[in-house]
Amino acid sequence: MDALGAPARDLSRRLNEYCFCASVDHGRLREALLREVADEQLLAALLDARPHLFASTPVFLAPRAMEDMLATVQAIEAVAALPAFRQAVLAWAPQIARREPGPLGMFMGYDFHLTDDGPRLIEINTNAGGAFLNATVRDALGACCPEVDTAGFGPGAPGFEAAFIRMLLQEWQLQGRAGEPRRIAIIDTRPEEQYLYPEFLLARRILARHGFDATIADARELRYHEGRLWLGAGAVDLVYNRLVDFAFDQAEHSALRAAYLDGAAVVTPHPHAHALFADKRNLTLLSDGNRLASWAVPSETAAALRAVPRTEVVTAANAQQLWDRRKALFFKPTGGHGGKAVYRGDKLTKTVWAQIVQGGYVAQEFAAPGERRIRLDGELLVRKVDVRLYTYGGQLLLTAARLYQGQTTNFRTPGGGFAPLLAAGGHAAICAQV
Repeated sequence: MDALGAPARDLSRRLNEYCFCASVDHGRLREALLREVADEQLLAALLDARPHLFASTPVFLAPRAMEDMLATVQAIEAVAALPAFRQAVLAWAPQIARREPGPLGMFMGYDFHLTDDGPRLIEINTNAGGAFLNATVRDALGACCPEVDTAGFGPGAPGFEAAFIRMLLQEWQLQGRAGEPRRIAIIDTRPEEQYLYPEFLLARRILARHGFDATIADARELRYHEGRLWLGAGAVDLVYNRLVDFAFDQAEHSALRAAYLDGAAVVTPHPHAHALFADKRNLTLLSDGNRLASWAVPSETAAALRAVPRTEVVTAANAQQLWDRRKALFFKPTGGHGGKAVYRGDKLTKTVWAQIVQGGYVAQEFAAPGERRIRLDGELLVRKVDVRLYTYGGQLLLTAARLYQGQTTNFRTPGGGFAPLLAAGGHAAICAQV
């Protein structure tokens, strides 16, 4: 993939450093959320407990960067359809993942860092969180003057809602189901304690608006009986799965596991999708030019995959070499999620390294995140940036940025959180600071 042209790259960088013309109106955002949650006390409690869920400042992106990211997404989807790739990744996947149920998996998340040489894919997630929240925050974006275009990439809330329903019904049909699901369960472990619980409420509200009986539930409450998956006294037809037990290995998820294996309910996303896309060992294949050539991957597809930093599985055989190169590497657990147990190589201690070399880790070439300057309490501060593309079947559903400090994205940074992603266009002529 070609690097971004200097003018486009420089414009988006300058806007992210100096432009404060557009901002999130938190009053409008709260009103939008209240319309969906319909409980002012609950909403207040949720937002008070999550003060860094939303940033106030959007992030600017060169349209060419978006084109490059989408090309990378489509290249990954194309390679993931190859029999040779599937054979390779399913060989190290858990047994349950080898069952292909039909659905593609809702809300794929492709996470990128914006480097001087163009976007770099950091990881792929199969139950990417935040889409419902980001659809809402986009429509709470305002500008200090009418000339500033606050349009982003992908649809706003109404378009996103329609796309969500189409995606859900397609998942239903891809498992050979007719008509529509009657009862839908949005599941996680202790969902009310999850940081992104507010978006479960948004999802339930959208589903109810379209006539579905939708329930938020702890996966441990599910029962499998007489060929049906049950929650309370009612059967569940479709599960919107937000668990991070990607193979349904835990004993408390045995009912979900049995129903999934028997095809008794449509479960999305599911273990097969995670094995094809989100296992971080897969990045070792996607970043291996020789392996891609051996599979006769077209040159244009291989070029788009150069956005995937070189990744290797950590083994006893390469441990010393990786330790010697650690300052240029990032270490991640193969089945990890949410930035947990990841380590930047230049911060590694011998104690942590001893744990990493026991297995279950990949080493990825470090790709520095982009930066966005923010105003916080009258002070100018710098925050790191990553970009998430929410997709389905390789097609864009929604975009978002995340502002943070530290090794990985988080929601603990003052001034950080989810941020709208705007196209860097004519703002330079408007912002006197640029």
